[in-house]
Amino acid sequence: MIMKKLLVFCSFIFVFNVFSQQDSILKLKEVVLIDNKLKAFSLTNSIIKLSDSVIQRNPTSLTELLRNNTTIYFKEYGKGMTSSASFRGTTSQQTAVIWNGININSQFNGQTDFNTINSFDFNSIAVRAGGGSVVYGSGAIGGTIHLNSYLDFEEKFSNTVRLNYGSYDTKGIHYKLNAGSDKISANVNFSRNQSENDYEYLGYNKKNENGSYENNSFSTLFGYKINTKNTLKFATHFFDGEKFFSGTIASPSRSKYEDYNTRNLLEWKYEGKSFISSSQVAYLTEKYKYFENKESDLFSYGEVKSLILKYDLFYKISENIKINPIVSHIQNRGIGTNVSETKRNISSLSILFKHSLLKKVDYEIGVRKEITSNYKSPLLYSIGVKYSPFKFYSVNANFSKNFRIPTFNDLYWEGSGNPDLNPEHSLQYEVNNGITYKNFELRITGFKTDLKDMLRWVPNEFGIWRPENTDLVSIYGLETSLNWEKKINAVRIDLNGNYTYTKSTNEITEKQLIYVPYHKFTSSLGVNIASFSLNYQYVFNGEVFTSSDNFYKLKEYGISNLSMDYTIRTKIKTILTFQVFNLENRPYQNLLSRPMPGRNYTINLTLNF
Repeated sequence: MIMKKLLVFCSFIFVFNVFSQQDSILKLKEVVLIDNKLKAFSLTNSIIKLSDSVIQRNPTSLTELLRNNTTIYFKEYGKGMTSSASFRGTTSQQTAVIWNGININSQFNGQTDFNTINSFDFNSIAVRAGGGSVVYGSGAIGGTIHLNSYLDFEEKFSNTVRLNYGSYDTKGIHYKLNAGSDKISANVNFSRNQSENDYEYLGYNKKNENGSYENNSFSTLFGYKINTKNTLKFATHFFDGEKFFSGTIASPSRSKYEDYNTRNLLEWKYEGKSFISSSQVAYLTEKYKYFENKESDLFSYGEVKSLILKYDLFYKISENIKINPIVSHIQNRGIGTNVSETKRNISSLSILFKHSLLKKVDYEIGVRKEITSNYKSPLLYSIGVKYSPFKFYSVNANFSKNFRIPTFNDLYWEGSGNPDLNPEHSLQYEVNNGITYKNFELRITGFKTDLKDMLRWVPNEFGIWRPENTDLVSIYGLETSLNWEKKINAVRIDLNGNYTYTKSTNEITEKQLIYVPYHKFTSSLGVNIASFSLNYQYVFNGEVFTSSDNFYKLKEYGISNLSMDYTIRTKIKTILTFQVFNLENRPYQNLLSRPMPGRNYTINLTLNF
């Protein structure tokens, strides 16, 4: 009842804002569609924004982009197959993927398959480390991945076409349109990828025989300025994919999997003298079909439809004090072969507060409470402080409580679901030191996470596997990042490096969690001379355990990638790119018995006009 009253109250404020007349307005530069919280209320979190050039020189899958440029560890069931993340020593369900401010993790299994997202569909991709459940909800424990699109209200009309062909008969075509005026702005993106994916298993005299895939994605973003105060925005994203699941080294596979996901988002924003009011409606669908035998018409399936209503009021009390209440309501409706038709309603209230106490001290506080009948929701909170004693040095500290709710599979799987589950919740601590001097930037971050009520599927006394709140996990680690650039006459040099050490221990067994490397390191060196550029990447993954008793493990590996670009600057700017992946042709696995490709090549042709 309280949440309903809040929604009615906020709706009234929204209507009042639309029709009120105020002479002066608070102008905020239009950068991304919705997710302004990433910048406005992440004062003390580590954020890596991947530039357009980094996105362009990496393969289209979000998995490979993030694996090559961040410290996140990915498990893949073979190249192009299902892919899940381990961020700061957490599980795959504890990393949230945020599309224009909306959490899009699956309601069935609580995670995102990173190979169902084409990185070229977005203008901005950022990685926010650490807890973010106060703002982004369930699963934002290890960190959040942000997928956003720009809106520019200016005279513009540009097109980008990219064609690529590579090893294993891998083909891709990608198109991007940006157009606009002072009243209208539009982005349109289309991607298609397909591959036979029949690479050799190095050292085994076998091939990846059932690993072909193809997918199409389409996204749009439209903005219309009704007047100087009101703006209407609409975003869509569709993904339609089919992949034939690879087998293991020992066991062939004949299975097939189909994905179809849709995302739609409508926002009406009002910018007043001292506040910004935003009303949003989102409608998401996720649907899959799994064929045990690709030659058969028999399949299992699942489908969830989600409606999200959100009201966001950013209020500037003074130059130094801002407050931001957010009210939302989510309704999920799901059905599947093993999940009876079910409905879940979640209402939430978040309040964010930011204060510049002194010229050198800023702090922010956030709280969130959810109301639902499906689980007991804890009070979530976050506190962060930033101190900048010198222009070149700052130190940040934050403390937060975060959570992950049980999934539809956890709660409602026929014969095994457990409706009495509690959410996983964590207490997290982080200290971040930053040094910036001219073209040099160094960040060193220490973090710790205490995770309780971790969900695991375990057998009961009758041998039936059921989800239970069982584990306690203690995580601590160290992250460092270094960026340096230098221009010498016509030569520009860019050097980047990221390293993380992670200890993630089950406190009951005192063993490291499976598929969490102690060490991960990524680096890149770029050299640009006039129309020619050369980029070298190196990725090192330390050993990971594949059994909970830490008896079985995958050995560490390091692989290199090389990219060469040549730009022809005419009326149509043309970029020709040649790439070599796994330069040393090293055998490696990031999931047990699932070999990854040896040395392989890609040629890209990019046209900008």
